[in-house]
Amino acid sequence: MTFCIYLTHPQVQIDPEVPVPDWGLSELGRQRAEAAVQLPWAASIRHVISSAERKAIETGEIFVRSFGLPVTPIEVLHENDRSATGFLPPDEFEQVADQFFAHPDQSVRGWETAHGAQERIVSGISACLADIEETEPVLFTGHGGVGTLLKCHLMNVPISRSHDQSGGGGCWYRFEKSDLLKQTATGLSWERLSTE
Repeated sequence: MTFCIYLTHPQVQIDPEVPVPDWGLSELGRQRAEAAVQLPWAASIRHVISSAERKAIETGEIFVRSFGLPVTPIEVLHENDRSATGFLPPDEFEQVADQFFAHPDQSVRGWETAHGAQERIVSGISACLADIEETEPVLFTGHGGVGTLLKCHLMNVPISRSHDQSGGGGCWYRFEKSDLLKQTATGLSWERLSTE
């Protein structure tokens, strides 16, 4: 059975003048992304699929340099759509993100709903895996918001920010392809990339 890793992009270069999907990784983010190639599962990966956002693509590109694999960007795997507000200062962003998770059927300040984003990421991941051999492990590089929503689906638990990654991103968890349908994953916890 195919095992999968969902890895979120680490720290980004914040630029209020640039659309959020076009932000790239910061120097610290790049250093932390490089740490992924040392993880026990890294050499087993046969496919790298990313969100089409720049920071997720860059995370995938840093990983594949060591293994000679292509990165396949998939548009539907993007972070929850926050284009209605664009950039928000950190404190304000955290408040809106809290509301996003707390009220998953409501569009908070024009954001995509959490349930809508969850359905999108689950169907997108499922579609990607449908064309991959059962024996070929897959790395998905993406985002904390939709990664948390995917995690909630895999464990069959209500959407809650209590399942979110820690600040700074660059976190990952492992799941089985069968978890997408069975929703019986247990003990999924975010593991954090380190530069140490």
